[in-house]
Amino acid sequence: MPLNIPGILAPFQLVVYPRLVIPHLKTSATLTSKLSRKLGYRGAVFDKDNCLTIPHKDQLVPELTDAWKECIETFGEANVLIVSNSAGTHLDAGGIQSESVSYNLGVPVLPHKALKPAYSCISSIRAYFSGLKQPLKEDELIVVGDRIFTDVIMANRMRKARIAEARSPGLLHMAMSCAYEKGGTVETEKESAGIVDDKPRPNGPLAVWTTGVWKREAMFMRYLELSLVNAVTKWSKPAVDEPLDTTGFVKEYSEPVPVKTSWVAKVMKQFKRT
Repeated sequence: MPLNIPGILAPFQLVVYPRLVIPHLKTSATLTSKLSRKLGYRGAVFDKDNCLTIPHKDQLVPELTDAWKECIETFGEANVLIVSNSAGTHLDAGGIQSESVSYNLGVPVLPHKALKPAYSCISSIRAYFSGLKQPLKEDELIVVGDRIFTDVIMANRMRKARIAEARSPGLLHMAMSCAYEKGGTVETEKESAGIVDDKPRPNGPLAVWTTGVWKREAMFMRYLELSLVNAVTKWSKPAVDEPLDTTGFVKEYSEPVPVKTSWVAKVMKQFKRT
């Protein structure tokens, strides 16, 4: 795995904004795409490794076949985007892995130079969805991934940036907003699909943290991420758009391997007791 400088630097931002690590939804199940769309979400960003596929493999895990089919049918192929720190990056020579993943999963893979959760990666995601025939706003997206320091922080950075733009809108921001006025094509498309927009949603993407893994990998780091999330949840004050009622967003399926406490963590816990 390459050295992820943006991921290494991300914890320093937590000194000022600790709740960047808090997901809106934590689950080991799969999203109910149809309900998500009814609540106003029109697109999704997915991590690849240990989220949709076995790490370093390009094929969808069989347990997700039905859920993935429903996701594509609900949102549409163009509105589902794979953002990986392997496929589509500068490490993917000639875009070979990106093409393989796109072929196997049936959706596009984002080409990006900087790894998640870099702001330049966020800019690439914004550019993709704003360039669609029917552009998507960030609060219409779901970001799904299995890592806190990459996927969840990236989603919350997008939300935080959107809040800042809303408080101090520039000319470009106001011009872009005109596309979503009542008489616009996007609003008309929402109404025809029966989308309800009066439900509470975060002012930015819905951050979804998948807590199970399909193959054991970096388990000690996952334990540290889980401990950090629990600590921040306990000791920090929730934002205005937290918590959300996300009880109806998921449905159960054959669960992947749960995150287990590593032997190092067990030794440290025993040492503290003594």
